[in-house]
Amino acid sequence: MQDRLAFLIGAPRSGSTLTARMLGAHSAIHAPSEPHLIPPLAHLGYGERVEKAPYDPIITQIGLREFVGLLPGGEADWFAAQRAMTDRLYEGVLTPSGRSLFLDKTPAYALVLDYLAKLYPEARYVVLTRNPMAVWSSVIDSFFDGDHEAAHRHNPVVERYVPAIARFLRERPVPLLHVRYEEIVQAPEEQMQKVCDFLGLSFEPGMVDYGSSDAPAGPATRGLGDPVTVAKETRPTTRSVDKWAKGLAGNPGRLAQCREIAARLTDPDLATWGYPTLRQELAAIEPTDAKPRRAKLTRYALERRMLVMLRRNIHTNALGRLVRRVRDACDLLLR
Repeated sequence: MQDRLAFLIGAPRSGSTLTARMLGAHSAIHAPSEPHLIPPLAHLGYGERVEKAPYDPIITQIGLREFVGLLPGGEADWFAAQRAMTDRLYEGVLTPSGRSLFLDKTPAYALVLDYLAKLYPEARYVVLTRNPMAVWSSVIDSFFDGDHEAAHRHNPVVERYVPAIARFLRERPVPLLHVRYEEIVQAPEEQMQKVCDFLGLSFEPGMVDYGSSDAPAGPATRGLGDPVTVAKETRPTTRSVDKWAKGLAGNPGRLAQCREIAARLTDPDLATWGYPTLRQELAAIEPTDAKPRRAKLTRYALERRMLVMLRRNIHTNALGRLVRRVRDACDLLLR
């Protein structure tokens, strides 16, 4: 394609539209409206970070949809092209491993499920849910050093993920299996057997002892994800099942926040997740005078505390307001 491709590079308002229209009048040149193909690909994270992307998302969507409308197969051609790229990348990692199934565990996919289902409509999806308040409490303690207000201000995880995943489970646009965290830690062999059956694989007992070097496949590979608990264990444990409720009893502020969050969730979504009595459970928790215990100070915990402090200050003090104003001014100038 490189021998048949030309780029017109120019700053906004530099005459690029006029030039493109003139070039497009040539019988050998096809010059449709701005496709905006490259900037999103360049800012997916590997090359440049998304927040530094120098393009307007609204204009990008308009341009991309007009461009896709010109393809013979329309949207189908778009997803086929995207799939060709991701297929090649998945295959490139899977083949050297000598294994037959690639499992992509990326939480953020839950917020782009419509797109993912169109990209891979025939893949198999294992959908995991956990008590939403356990999820939220873990987010607060693991990433925000117990500051529930800073956590919600930064990312209201429960309100974003519960409706998205619940709709996906109800509509079932792809082959999927719903499993619950609590059931996995309480009956790991049974649940892993269920998952293996769904994936068309034979269950291996060593799966349950994921951190053991004696497992037939060796210990599970570590990577991004839970930095606090999973690496310390070698198999599922039930210690965290009720931890969220006990923690709320000793933290009235967090308990009140959790009740407010639960009130914003719908009954159908909670039922679909598998926790229809969540509000009643929260209402039954009686606040106590016990002080919540702070997690053991580790390098990771110290890093999180520093981040929380910075985020809190950015939102509350004069320095933070100044930083925001400078950032907004720079964004405007650079854009």
